[in-house]
Amino acid sequence: MMLLASHGFMIPCLPRMNSEGMRNRPFYSMRFANVDGVYHVADDSATSHRVQRRRCDCYDHYKQLIPYMEAWCWQKSLVRMRHDLVGRDEDHSDMLIILQHPPVYTLGTGSLEKYLHFNIQDSPYEIYRTERGGEVTYHGPGQLVMYPIVNLRYHKMDLHWYLRSLEEVIIRVLSSTFAIKASRIKGLTGVWVGNKKVAAIGIRVSRWISYHGLAVNVTTDLSPFQRIVPCGLQDRETETIRERI
Repeated sequence: MMLLASHGFMIPCLPRMNSEGMRNRPFYSMRFANVDGVYHVADDSATSHRVQRRRCDCYDHYKQLIPYMEAWCWQKSLVRMRHDLVGRDEDHSDMLIILQHPPVYTLGTGSLEKYLHFNIQDSPYEIYRTERGGEVTYHGPGQLVMYPIVNLRYHKMDLHWYLRSLEEVIIRVLSSTFAIKASRIKGLTGVWVGNKKVAAIGIRVSRWISYHGLAVNVTTDLSPFQRIVPCGLQDRETETIRERI
């Protein structure tokens, strides 16, 4: 999957993937796409504005199961590198990491343990408390996870805009690729099909550089969600794209 310039913030599409030389290399050493474009960004007023041309390096590992801790550490390393480059006034690209995780639960910085239906010391899967926003969620095989590392100074320094833009990516892709009518629900973050959530979003922004990101349930086994209250929403269910096509 890679990003193309569009009337949305970023639009993913399926890549041509070359697996030559992938064995015995760390997953973060392999870059599959470089996207250089001008984006037209939709905002809440249905207007759009032109943002500065930016290069986006896409690390596409959607066929691999990458341990959560490994991907998390990589993100933080990339953010630190970009802080250093900003401090030296040096150019740097935006990035997108695409992957799947082995089964894992993650909690946001302020997540409440009351949303776990098990003792946190006896979790059925690995569990991590992270610095992202949002409540508890599950990641696992069949779920497409995307981590944009974006310097919002070059786009728009507005977290509400950024969250809505990430949602718009998923809404448009579900419509154009699968003819699925997805939407937002006022006051909630994420993407929904009817009353069921197909994509969760949780981000962290450090000195206007974003990391963490979004997770789309494609063919995910949803049973692990039954052991938590996903995103702290008691009356909402999760769903997969597969169930809708």
